[in-house]
Amino acid sequence: MAEKAEAQKDAKREAKQPEKKRARADDNVVFVGKKPTMSYVLAVITQFSSGVKEVHLKARGKSISRAVDVAEVVGNRFVNDLNKKIDIGTEKIHGERDGDLNVSTIQITLSK
Repeated sequence: MAEKAEAQKDAKREAKQPEKKRARADDNVVFVGKKPTMSYVLAVITQFSSGVKEVHLKARGKSISRAVDVAEVVGNRFVNDLNKKIDIGTEKIHGERDGDLNVSTIQITLSK
């Protein structure tokens, strides 16, 4: 019985390890949504303060303008010599009523 309990604990530890690695890979990504612009600005500044050299802002649909605002506020007020790279695209999502919908996406890469 004790061996079975130990085996279950080992399996749980192994299952948790890949999640930690995945979280580290996504640490420098900020998903922009409906919160106020300055909330996302603070998130980006916090990332740069922790030593990250590159932060990715991602948004879709109506949040795209807010993501652009975040990038401009960070560049104009807080970080000197900020490099910006912008990738735009379209995602197809399956709506419940309307079938396929096209949603615009943006990824802004900010680097020092």
